[in-house]
Amino acid sequence: MSEPSVLVLHDNPDWLPPFERAFDRAGVPLEPVHLGDVALDLAAPPPLAVHWSRLSASAHTRGVPHAPEAAQAVLSRAEAAGRRVVNGTRAAALEVSKVRQYALLRAAGLDVPRTTAVTDRAALRAAAARFGAPFITKHNRGGKGLGVQRFDDVETFAAALDAGLLDEPVDGVWLLQELLVAPEPFVTRAEFVGGRFHYAVRVDTSTGFELCPAEACALPGADGVAPPPLFALRPEVTAEHPVVVRLERLLAEQGIEIAGVEFFETVDGRTVPYDINTNTNYSPDVEESVEVPAADAIARFFAGLVRELAGGVPASAR
Repeated sequence: MSEPSVLVLHDNPDWLPPFERAFDRAGVPLEPVHLGDVALDLAAPPPLAVHWSRLSASAHTRGVPHAPEAAQAVLSRAEAAGRRVVNGTRAAALEVSKVRQYALLRAAGLDVPRTTAVTDRAALRAAAARFGAPFITKHNRGGKGLGVQRFDDVETFAAALDAGLLDEPVDGVWLLQELLVAPEPFVTRAEFVGGRFHYAVRVDTSTGFELCPAEACALPGADGVAPPPLFALRPEVTAEHPVVVRLERLLAEQGIEIAGVEFFETVDGRTVPYDINTNTNYSPDVEESVEVPAADAIARFFAGLVRELAGGVPASAR
């Protein structure tokens, strides 16, 4: 390479344009590496570049079922060679396991949803009876609200199970989780860039949890009309919010520098984080409403890392 660049590992090119534009504005070369098309010469050193993982838990729904393994291979090689990595192997492992996420959130002293993980379909009925209704199901390796269904009694769940109405999770791990009830149908997503809180978004859940804030999801439908915005800035949630403070500390401990963490505020006064997204996309409506869009903040963050790399300054000396 003529100059250091940023290698972005991804599994969906449709999510890249906002970042490509932001990196172009910042003057930072961005080189996409699709996780479905990776070839590594293990006898050769990795590129002298900043490596950035945008692995998504839902990659298997886009025809890239082995994206987690590909990401771990590329990132492990880069880390072993001492390359600067943003959202490395620990972040990649966290992205594809809600069990791991809940374990870390609980260890950090945060309130997490009561959850049972089940690895055998035959054991689901008994597990549901022990868990008690109402509850929701979801997939351990999810994304896009995969596997999320509500059940108000165990009998209905058993009938759905017998009828084959529960989708098989790609990693074989089902989750039974307590039903959290919010005063209004929305959740909050706190965005972090460079390890620091950037902004919080109110996410409308009135139509369900298959939510996509990305620009590609906001395109007009068949009738030529764009869907109404589901995402809006929530300016009252700041860096001083108690949950944001704890989340920022947790992300730093795990070496995660870019993430979006979603949480519920419930009718009984709980604030419950339930999803850590280390592959984060941003709503165009929100990005247009803030002074510094998150995509630009990310590009500026990487510009600093590339300058350090070009100048031979170790990342640890930042």
